[in-house]
Amino acid sequence: MLPFVVAAAFFMEYLDTTVIATALPQMARTFGVGPNEVSLGMTAYMLSLAVFIPISGWVADRIGSRTVFAAALVTFTVASVLCGSANGLTWFTVTRVLQGMGGAMMVPVGRTIVVRNTPASGMMRAISTITWPAIVAPLVGPTLGGFMTTYASWRWVFFLNVPFGIATLIAALNFVPNQKDPGRRLFDLGGFLLSGAALICILYGTELASHENTNLLVAAALVCGGIMIGVVAVWRLRSSSSPLLDLKALQIQTYSVTVLWGSATRIGIETVPYLLPLLLQIGFGLSAFHSGLLLLATATGNLGMKLFTTPIIRRFGFRTVAIVDVVLAAIFIMACGWLTASTPLAVMIAVLLCYGLTRSLQFTWLATLAYADIGDRQKSSASTLWSVAQQMTLGMGIALGALCLRFSTFLDRGQFGTPNTHFSVLNFRWAFSIAAVVVLISVIGYLKLPRNAGDSVRAR
Repeated sequence: MLPFVVAAAFFMEYLDTTVIATALPQMARTFGVGPNEVSLGMTAYMLSLAVFIPISGWVADRIGSRTVFAAALVTFTVASVLCGSANGLTWFTVTRVLQGMGGAMMVPVGRTIVVRNTPASGMMRAISTITWPAIVAPLVGPTLGGFMTTYASWRWVFFLNVPFGIATLIAALNFVPNQKDPGRRLFDLGGFLLSGAALICILYGTELASHENTNLLVAAALVCGGIMIGVVAVWRLRSSSSPLLDLKALQIQTYSVTVLWGSATRIGIETVPYLLPLLLQIGFGLSAFHSGLLLLATATGNLGMKLFTTPIIRRFGFRTVAIVDVVLAAIFIMACGWLTASTPLAVMIAVLLCYGLTRSLQFTWLATLAYADIGDRQKSSASTLWSVAQQMTLGMGIALGALCLRFSTFLDRGQFGTPNTHFSVLNFRWAFSIAAVVVLISVIGYLKLPRNAGDSVRAR
């Protein structure tokens, strides 16, 4: 039951993140501000995640995994109600920060609960279960959000979390064990401040870069500053006797490859959910409804691959699957850029379906191999670090998509795109091609994996 309980919480959190984008115009009218100002709430949520994810492992080890997981569910659900009841931008932003605190504790702690309590024989199935929300939510979220916003109110985007939250809380109290770390680690205040500052600068910088009316130099300065602070944070964490984030897990090859090189894969793959709706609506002139219907092909591929992921990995092994799948993913991402309004419908659906298949397999094997060689004592810190990497790559993937479009207008017309720019199909072709190259770069790391990587999990 544990993977299903955690998956339900993950789905609620991921769905909330993707649904809100479609409601921004209506929320702006309610608050009496412009749509760009409402995006402050999305930024506040993301920054709250960046600050509190690193301490989630320490809090769960100290207080108990069930206590923290249940408290995170309550916080997230109550904050959702407050967000849906907001009548002003200031209050909405404050409640989004509270919601981010709940999400920051919910996701890494939930993943830790699963990997701690799942034997190696069931690890692949368990990881597959808890990764499907991250795969499906970005695809169904915009369609669901658009439907509720159009036919009801944007407030229901947040009220939808209430039944999910109550049901998952009841299940968590009944099935989740309350495990603690007997080591009683001291709180690493320096590591918390440095890692939080680094993540805020990097994520806020990438968020700014995704807005077309932002000076890229300002965004680049924030990202560079965040990287420099991050270097100091890594030194601090390595030298501390009781670090907030234990980086020793990165000494394990399978884990370090999936975190570091896997981040390049995820950044490239995460640009596609951002670029595809724009291509279909701006490039092809389709309505939001029709583009949503086409994107169901990607969702079908994501879900359909779940039936074959375990047999494929057991048959061919993690290393072979990693290399072949990342190459195929890059090919189909690039193929998305070569679609045109005159492309036969069957070909278009086939390309989107194949992208969904490779995306699903990629995310599942990454999440499974990451914990193949992690010991029980390291699972909490490894899960927290994995969540930090996943959150960063999600935001950076969206920013990369926006930057690729801006850069493509410079190549096309000699100037960077503005909010009023009408992107051409050629601009999207450049953007998808750059995303495909980013994905393909990660094959360098996967080639370094030993041929027997993850065989302990695969064999069982």
